Amino acid sequence: MKVGIIRAQLQVPGSRSLKEKRHAIRSLKDKLRSTFQVSVAEVDHQDMLQSAAIGVAFVASDGKNAESRMTKLVDYIENFTGAMVLSIDKEILHEQ
Repeated sequence: MKVGIIRAQLQVPGSRSLKEKRHAIRSLKDKLRSTFQVSVAEVDHQDMLQSAAIGVAFVASDGKNAESRMTKLVDYIENFTGAMVLSIDKEILHEQ
């Protein structure tokens, strides 16, 4: 069993209110959940106007599957037009 974890630091340029920022981040979270069947949450900067951090987690049966899913998720986040990616940290945890 492998567990994939992603933490993405995002900026929502042009957001004039927390409501606008949350709308953009909610859109990304909903699309990640429905497209990739992952767990996702806003994990930091909830009260900052143009900054956000999301955490994404998933479980895979083997390393090859985990690497493939990780690559697809990172590509999707980087290509999301509603927010700009500042950084992405990713890790795959292995069962011991």
